[in-house]
Amino acid sequence: MYAVGTPLKQAGAELVLGPGEQPRQGGLAYPQHGRGVGDLPVVREAEQTAEILNLHPAIIRSSHDIDQLHAFEVYGSAPHSDLVTPAAGKAAPAIPALPSAASECYRPGDPGYRRIAVALFAAGVATFALLYSTQALLPVLARAFSLSAAQSTLSVSMATVGLGAALLVTGPLSEVLGRTRLIHTSLMASGVLELACALAPSWDVLLTLRLAQGVTLAGLPAVATAYLREEIHPSTYARAAGQYIGGTVLGGLTGRLVTSTVADAAGWRWALAAIAALGLACAVIVLFVLPPSRNFTPAPIGPGQLMATTRRAVSDPGLLALYAIGACSMGAFVAVFNTIGFRLTSAPFHFSAGAVGLVFLIYPVGSLSAAFAGRMADRFSRRAVVPASCLVSAAGLLLTLPGSPPAIVLGLAMMLAGFFGMHGVASGWVPVRAHAGGISPGQAASLYLFAYYLGSSVFGSLAGPAWTLGAWPAVAGLALALLAASGLLAAWLRHIPSLLLSGPERGTQERAI
Repeated sequence: MYAVGTPLKQAGAELVLGPGEQPRQGGLAYPQHGRGVGDLPVVREAEQTAEILNLHPAIIRSSHDIDQLHAFEVYGSAPHSDLVTPAAGKAAPAIPALPSAASECYRPGDPGYRRIAVALFAAGVATFALLYSTQALLPVLARAFSLSAAQSTLSVSMATVGLGAALLVTGPLSEVLGRTRLIHTSLMASGVLELACALAPSWDVLLTLRLAQGVTLAGLPAVATAYLREEIHPSTYARAAGQYIGGTVLGGLTGRLVTSTVADAAGWRWALAAIAALGLACAVIVLFVLPPSRNFTPAPIGPGQLMATTRRAVSDPGLLALYAIGACSMGAFVAVFNTIGFRLTSAPFHFSAGAVGLVFLIYPVGSLSAAFAGRMADRFSRRAVVPASCLVSAAGLLLTLPGSPPAIVLGLAMMLAGFFGMHGVASGWVPVRAHAGGISPGQAASLYLFAYYLGSSVFGSLAGPAWTLGAWPAVAGLALALLAASGLLAAWLRHIPSLLLSGPERGTQERAI
């Protein structure tokens, strides 16, 4: 590979300049092998090469000032070109300037920006409504198929297992297939599988379909943020991402409310059919509204490179602690909400499925708490907010132990707030720390989500046996143990050295990562 300095426009893979080596415009750079990042060499600009180069976007990042990104264009070599002047002191021929990626990004007020906001909101609603469509139906499914509480929770766990495993594949796959193609395929296939779930003739068939649905649902979570980074102007990325997250929260709420209400009136099959209709309607909206990618460049990753980036992403103790916090906190959350329906439909409450579904109206509290925790993390540091959120969640869980419905609802709201505070901060912490440590942020984020859904699957499944053995106190004990593990991991994080970003923001970054 070779590089040529150009106006600071392009973005892609990373090269590293040593201290004192700053990029300059003009002239071709010959690689000095053995000092690069991964398979990419370090370059020095003073040395010329007489080869024509084929355009491929990339970034050169200064290793001594990690905040500053110097944009270059990297080329593959083609010898014997008369378009490059090798003589020292002569300027290299002008290369036609490509349009700035930022200039092609959508801003608020652009029709394309509005289309992206609407489409990804709809996609978030569909994905998480489909993913958690059976959670409010667990007592109903247990009666319909003559199952124990433990067996019924598998309808949620199988979907999250499939989703978690597929996340390790769909991210790299999107680098080949493209973002929008994967999003469209994911939503359409998931909606069709939900309709098949409504028609499942047996419990085993239903579980198989839910596993397959988890795999197909991975398309959106894996690529949504990458699509936004590429298509939305950097100054408005946070706003667009917030709208997408709002869609996922509303989807989780809608899936539970719609299924519980329809199941009361017409049974669980019509409940799943209603969610399938919602999912397919959202898929059609996304198909016609989401703009095609304008800034996506295929960048396939070979198996060797993927293994190398994965090894680096599991070598940092801070990242490992964050992965484990995601797994344990999500496990506690799903364990509680998988079994709350059994508690409220049994003595002394005897609530209907529709009434139990109303409990999920507290779900928007999670969106508010995640935003609040983010602000507190900016003010007091992530290392302080994560353990504080863990304590809030544990306190809320203790409130659910008495038999008072208002206390149960208040306790669930507190647990929800604490959980989303932990998850919101931890999930944002992962790519920041990975970037500071020279680790692929995308790979680290994928591993966090894998651990997150693995915890949901494993610990969520344990909630059923816990309910069978000791009813709600046993479930609460399991969730408290997982929250205690999260708290201990958060305390350990406070003793893991920060990875500092140099530059003008060093003071704020030191406590953040």
